[in-house]
Amino acid sequence: MKEIRNVAIIAHVDHGKTTLVDKLLKMSGTFRENEEVEERAMDSNALERERGITILAKTTAINYKDARINILDTPGHADFGGEVERIMNMVDGVLLVVDAYEGTMPQTRFVLKKALEAGVTPIVVVNKIDKPAARPLEVVDEVLDLFIELGAEESQLEFPVIYTSALAGTSSLDPDPEKQEPTMDYIFDAIMKYIPSPQVETEGSLQFQPALLDYNDFVGRIGIGRVKRGKMQTGEMVSCVRRDGSIKTFRIAKLFGFLGLKRLEIKEASAGDIVAVAGLPDIEVGETICNIGKEEALPLLHIDEPTLQMTFGPNSSPFVGKEGKILTARKIEERLRKETEKDVSLKVETTDNEAFLVSGRGELHLSILIENMRREGFELEVSKPKVIQKEIDGVLCEPFEDLQIDLPEEYVGSVIEALGKREGTMENMSHHNDQVKLLYTIPSRGLIGFNTEFMTLTKGYGILNDTYKEYRPLAGNSVGERALGVLVSMENGKATAYALGGLEDRGVMFIEPGTEVYEGMIVGEHTHENDLAVNVVKGKNLTNTRSSSKDHTVVLKSARKMSLEQTLEYINSDELVEVTPTSFRLRKKILNTQERKKVENRNK
Repeated sequence: MKEIRNVAIIAHVDHGKTTLVDKLLKMSGTFRENEEVEERAMDSNALERERGITILAKTTAINYKDARINILDTPGHADFGGEVERIMNMVDGVLLVVDAYEGTMPQTRFVLKKALEAGVTPIVVVNKIDKPAARPLEVVDEVLDLFIELGAEESQLEFPVIYTSALAGTSSLDPDPEKQEPTMDYIFDAIMKYIPSPQVETEGSLQFQPALLDYNDFVGRIGIGRVKRGKMQTGEMVSCVRRDGSIKTFRIAKLFGFLGLKRLEIKEASAGDIVAVAGLPDIEVGETICNIGKEEALPLLHIDEPTLQMTFGPNSSPFVGKEGKILTARKIEERLRKETEKDVSLKVETTDNEAFLVSGRGELHLSILIENMRREGFELEVSKPKVIQKEIDGVLCEPFEDLQIDLPEEYVGSVIEALGKREGTMENMSHHNDQVKLLYTIPSRGLIGFNTEFMTLTKGYGILNDTYKEYRPLAGNSVGERALGVLVSMENGKATAYALGGLEDRGVMFIEPGTEVYEGMIVGEHTHENDLAVNVVKGKNLTNTRSSSKDHTVVLKSARKMSLEQTLEYINSDELVEVTPTSFRLRKKILNTQERKKVENRNK
């Protein structure tokens, strides 16, 4: 039987772990020489490839010498932290990848904390050693400080360090970039030397616990996990101890193992193997599959509760059906339910007006779902994200985040002032050359909409990272709404350069001449706190002395373009984002200008 090593790769977003897995795959001889392999091959989803982030945990396996190394590439973003936590139950060691210039970042702390709590063996990989500003020895000191701060055991502090450039495919045990060698064997050898083989019992009755879910239209829901004890075979009747303690028997329809980027059908799996099991259509994370009559449940795995929710509904704007193919509430519900089959952190509830309350782990988590649906041809409207409040011991509480900000010294004052208005509490402030690092605790509500403001305040030079901390009593009520009002179209038609030119002193426009607009659509940001109904479709009156060609001589400032995340952050609670395959439009919930004014007057 081959030796097995099960290892997860953890890191802050963009520190190079998916690129590192690429090179490990290519340099292990797992692929045939003539096999074409894309860059960042583990990021199979189009969105992952565009954004350069890992959204869903991926499993792969490498043959190295006489051993099988199972590698799990984990998400680095805190919105997907629940996956990281559960993966630690499947592995015996982690490769902690840290950027040789940036050093330890908030998500480094977050993922390492999960690993240390699970008691797995760490190996530190200092990546991007060939960066001109790399400071590898200082970064190793930072990592050691972080280990100590997180309460690592003495054995975990004796971690080996490997220096790599994943992009160049080089590694060495020496921090000098000149001594890099074109091989990944230093990492493979460290895995074989330091990470223990799975501590499992091959004899005895079966215990298998899914830590991740996948979904396939042919076999339904698939549970991915490690066989903790015994063996399992395709076609075998087994029992599943459910999360509520009840027992359900089923037949294993298919077993899949992993090699390279492929999922291979296998007949049998033994203790220590990481496999995927199909056959139980509603299998859940944390349940235990056992031999019939020998049911012994493993401890339940923790599933992170959602902290943010939004309302999804069918598009109700006058432009409905112009750009998308899938429009009905029934189809939207079907798609959302399908997503919950493989995403355990997502919850969907039906509301009474053909809309759905979708709860997730954060703005990124939900915006990725919206983006995927948009690309599939859906048209929908979504509300402003709201934090989920809970009552704990009779006190109303809301989620808080740890926030780390790195920015040039000249912008510190305005950022501190902005965070103060959002109920942020400064925990620490440190200087490094002309850069300042700020550590804050802030309500999650205070971060909604802050990203855009932060980029404006720091002229794009600031870096902002946050991770969920805990639920605390409710902070002030003023947090989370936009300070400035908006310019709202009061007519239907095409925007004209003449009309937009006349409105430029009223604020910043979001649309360009020729854009189709409807009554109630938000076309710009007002310079004052109140909303203003404007006419953006009127043309210039033609007389004997004025010709229509004059209209084209108006020189306009360029319109503000916003990404999906920026539009979600931007809107207030009386507004929606209309999402179609080709557009994002901001709009008021009440489109009719007169009706909206009546409601505003009633609420004053």
